[in-house]
Amino acid sequence: MLANPALVLFETVMSTEQLIPLAVIPVVLILVLLRNRKKRILRPERMWIMPALVVPLIGLGIWGEHMRPGVAAFDPLLAVPAFALALVLGGLLGWQRGRTITIEREPDGTLMAQASPLGLILLVGLIAARTALRQLMQDNAAAWHLNAAVITDAFMVFAIGLIVMQRVEMVIRARRVQAGALDTHTAVVG
Repeated sequence: MLANPALVLFETVMSTEQLIPLAVIPVVLILVLLRNRKKRILRPERMWIMPALVVPLIGLGIWGEHMRPGVAAFDPLLAVPAFALALVLGGLLGWQRGRTITIEREPDGTLMAQASPLGLILLVGLIAARTALRQLMQDNAAAWHLNAAVITDAFMVFAIGLIVMQRVEMVIRARRVQAGALDTHTAVVG
């Protein structure tokens, strides 16, 4: 059976490992956009759950990846500053993303949150940057004297900062609103 020349050319340019995220991202984006169209109840007392799940899972993933036989250990002199920078940048971006979420206080005191399309655009940009950097790093890591595993793990640490600080910012604002204070990012529905 003859192979489709366009498919063969496409497969030589991109591997299956690269195609899977490209196929999944549009589906996820559509689902997130549909989900973000309506307001959801915001429960500040439960905002700790996602970071409590994500942080240990990412930590175990990074640890487990480097405990596999045949995987070279990375240099702590390179990894620690890279991880610290990733955590700080992720935290700053998470704080900004948290600020894009609109929080409204209903007349009954219930808090409602609605994600901004700006926050989704930010996430799409991050995913695109990570995908582009991954390929760039794989192609040029040796020439640039960089450890691709450290860069990949730094993106995971970046995600920790993003998730944790987004929730911290939202909890701070939600508590202010619950206490009756005005917040520049909230609207009182009356």
